[in-house]
Amino acid sequence: MKGLLQVETLEVSEIDTANESCEKRHKSQLFLGFYNYTVILTYMAIPATVLGMAAAFCGKFYISLVCIMFAGLCDAFDGKVARTRKKSTEAERKFGIQIDSLVDLVCYGVTPAIIGFNLLTPRNNITIYSLVFAFYILAAIIRLAYYNVTEEERQEKETGHRKYFCGLPVTSAALLIPAVFIFYKVMRHNYFATAYAVWLAMIALLFISNFKLKKPGIRGLIIMIILGGGVLAALLITATM
Repeated sequence: MKGLLQVETLEVSEIDTANESCEKRHKSQLFLGFYNYTVILTYMAIPATVLGMAAAFCGKFYISLVCIMFAGLCDAFDGKVARTRKKSTEAERKFGIQIDSLVDLVCYGVTPAIIGFNLLTPRNNITIYSLVFAFYILAAIIRLAYYNVTEEERQEKETGHRKYFCGLPVTSAALLIPAVFIFYKVMRHNYFATAYAVWLAMIALLFISNFKLKKPGIRGLIIMIILGGGVLAALLITATM
């Protein structure tokens, strides 16, 4: 009984300490959130993505794709920038995990679906395509939420960086979505809309499939940047066809 009371006292003490820390932070800040240099790249992805959405609504798909790729470039380095800050608080660390996933959802979950809707023609069945795009967004949400939970659990048990991903990372859309547009000009518009929807459905399945994928290191990152440059060059060529 005495041991139980001690545990409860410790838990109450920890809660009080957390509440005091939160109150101090709120008093010293004008705005909610964190605004140090570690989140700048993450934040930069949002205006680029909103521009990409606007371009998609106007039928300027190549601009949308460049915006998605720019967001992907920001994402490739935001974690490395964040790790240069050695004195991050627990709140800042958890905020970084959450804000990164929320930004990823907008950039690589919602934006590809918006592009898909704007590819549709009267010949395409909007109900079927809506279900496909909804499935894609839902798969991205599930993937990101699952990552957040498992990453927090991992960090409580071990230090260091994650070595493997479970399922295809949502950020892979920064390359996979632009890649399919290489064939945009060589297919009839309504056929391409169908191919794009099938492509999204396949990517969505990979988001939530239970398989291990090794997290790329510096060499892997360089390879992805080179691939991204190749995809961008191919898009520029096809855009002028």
